[in-house]
Amino acid sequence: MKFTATQIAGILEGVVEGNGDVEVFKLAKIEEGVSGSLTFLANPKYNAYIYDTQASITIVGNDFKAEKAIQTTLIRVDDAYKAFSKLLEYYNMVKMNKTGIEQPVYISESATYGDDPYIGAFAYIGDNVTIGNNVKIYPNSYIGDNVSIGDNVIVFAGVKIYSETVIGNHCVLNGGVIIGADGFGFTPNEEGVYSKVPQTGNVILEDHVDVGAGTTIDRATLGSTIIRKGVKLDNQIQIAHNVEIGENTVIAAQTGIAGSTKIGKNCLIGGQVGFAGHITIGDNVKIQAQSGIGRNIKDNAVLQGSPAFNYGDWNKSYVHFKNLPDIMKRFNTFEKNNQ
Repeated sequence: MKFTATQIAGILEGVVEGNGDVEVFKLAKIEEGVSGSLTFLANPKYNAYIYDTQASITIVGNDFKAEKAIQTTLIRVDDAYKAFSKLLEYYNMVKMNKTGIEQPVYISESATYGDDPYIGAFAYIGDNVTIGNNVKIYPNSYIGDNVSIGDNVIVFAGVKIYSETVIGNHCVLNGGVIIGADGFGFTPNEEGVYSKVPQTGNVILEDHVDVGAGTTIDRATLGSTIIRKGVKLDNQIQIAHNVEIGENTVIAAQTGIAGSTKIGKNCLIGGQVGFAGHITIGDNVKIQAQSGIGRNIKDNAVLQGSPAFNYGDWNKSYVHFKNLPDIMKRFNTFEKNNQ
């Protein structure tokens, strides 16, 4: 896709300085700009690059004043960073505006879908599936029986959605996501042989949930695994059976949450955090990366460490942790001299 400076200025309500007919077809950092690329300048630390950039178009703020000649065409706006973000949203909207049903696909006769669908090649849509309006299902995706998908949902390539899953409106499932696989439930007999416990529940994703690539969300043993409205999940997260995650909680990559744990609203959880099962995490909790959580946590706590404890106490203790060999050496010398 190509856009002229005049077209871009129209989208951003900006003013062109230079060649309004110059075209761009890709984006670049200002220091890496080449002919045919679009960039932006929002941080004064990067001002020097605008005089050498080869980018065809550069978005700048109205307060930018050139100190010498510039080759790139400028588009002046009130806020360069916000304007560039708006342009990225527009670009993604145009790029992803796919419609229609490609072939080959399998769509059960009992499945239904709304207006303006996109269903990519080799997708499978099972019995009694209901799909809302403006849903995009990319190639090689699997939608199991009795799944419900709301409006304006994007299911990227290779996603697997097992039976009975319920997905709300405006959700995004990135490539390789698996929703509704069996929870990890086994019981040993007297000989130590494990038998599988049937997982008969489902998974519910409420509205505006984003799920990162490779993340897995297991179905409940009974009832539902629930991801509440506005939750944002990074890549490669494991969410076990019967977990519940509260509204607007954000979780970074490689975190693992064991079965039946409940996490509250508006929590911020760093990468590689591990949660034990059957615990409750309060609202507005912040947990630093690589922490281990094995107990209930009250609202508004800030934690770090494994096992995790108060973030401020952890920082104070760390001063002693790293000096522990020297402290022990001094202690042993003291002890020897006082025997």
